Amino acid sequence: MRTLALLVLVAAASLAVAAPETKKPATTITWYGHAAFRIETPNGKTLLVDPWLTNPSNPTGKADVKTVKADLILVTHGHGDHVGDSNDIAKRTKAKLVATYDLGATLVGQGYPKEQYGMETGGNFGGTLQLLDGEVAITFVPAVHSSGVGDVKKEYGGNPGGFVIAIKNGPTLYHTGDTDVFGDMALIGKFAKIDLMLACIGGHFTMDPDRAAEATRLVKPKQVAPMHYGTFPALTGTPDAFGKALKKAANGVKLVEIKINQPITL
Repeated sequence: MRTLALLVLVAAASLAVAAPETKKPATTITWYGHAAFRIETPNGKTLLVDPWLTNPSNPTGKADVKTVKADLILVTHGHGDHVGDSNDIAKRTKAKLVATYDLGATLVGQGYPKEQYGMETGGNFGGTLQLLDGEVAITFVPAVHSSGVGDVKKEYGGNPGGFVIAIKNGPTLYHTGDTDVFGDMALIGKFAKIDLMLACIGGHFTMDPDRAAEATRLVKPKQVAPMHYGTFPALTGTPDAFGKALKKAANGVKLVEIKINQPITL
């Protein structure tokens, strides 16, 4: 009996040593070029931000529109390069629209399914929405830009903005939208500890690398990834220039250069 008991203990110890470690669920971030991102939460929910998937930088854009998953579609402002493919994706996936009330109403008037937008997912600056059964908390924050909707005859789209996206058991992200640097960005970093800031750097229509580096200094994220550059010739800002400016303005913040259609894990 003693021998048998000893064998059982040895076998149990062997199994305990051999058992593989359980990996914690992760959040993945995919960039489609320009300002378009896919965020997948640890529980398998999918958020799309400014989903212009068919932008010139994304070689698989048309296919992505037909296959991408989405539970929520977040739109920062009304310009076509940010509204992008929202309507087509929403009709296929039934994704709900997260936008300010002014912008949301206009987008519904232009074809976003009206039953997929309302009080639950519409908000305004300073407000926070608890969505997907508490999986994400999305806070509306300002931006310095414009927000007319439509290519020829502009319709009212309210004020432009960005999003702070806090994921349960995951990171907190700040998507700047299109903006210049402004002093109150410091308040964004005060109210939320940002793990990854997605910052426009292209210049011409938004802040350039130098101004984006100053914005990073104000927000104080752990990491920052450049976006909204290289899509058109006018957007001359580059990650290299941003990296050099970052060392001067916000040394210590890690620069993460995300490649198109190559997910990163947080």
